[in-house]
Amino acid sequence: MHTFQPMNIKEVDINPFNMIGSDWFALTATDGETTNSMTAGWGGFGVMWGMNVALVVVRDSRFTREIVDKADTFSMTFFNMDKKENRVILKYLGGVSGRDEDKIKNASLEVNYHEGTPFLDAGNLVYTCRKLSKTKINPEDLADMDIDTKWYSDKDYHNLYIAEITGILAR
Repeated sequence: MHTFQPMNIKEVDINPFNMIGSDWFALTATDGETTNSMTAGWGGFGVMWGMNVALVVVRDSRFTREIVDKADTFSMTFFNMDKKENRVILKYLGGVSGRDEDKIKNASLEVNYHEGTPFLDAGNLVYTCRKLSKTKINPEDLADMDIDTKWYSDKDYHNLYIAEITGILAR
């Protein structure tokens, strides 16, 4: 296990468009019995209800969605993308279902915990989050129907989670 240090959110200077959209992250949660992780490349950060929040989306079909639904917390683990093996890890976590195998074990990853929230120890920056809300994205709620055509031809819609950022860990 690596040593992570807590970081004050006001000291974090990131570009979320690169960090999320280009580099991706691993979303990890546990329901008390199963811990699973998946790769995500959509989401954001902001302020909602007077709290610093993370926004993550998870498709209905993902096994991780079932676990996030049961969990109170989850983490977003970001990796050093200068290391090619981290892109391989994230592609693997995104391409294999946790229903079929223990992805974390098979990727030779270790789970660490911060105040009960699991995260992947191989990362270099971790956001721990407390789930505040879940909103199902429905086609009738889309103002631009091209989104439905382009991104949801398979009708596997996302769920939007808004979560309070409860901690940031860095090494």
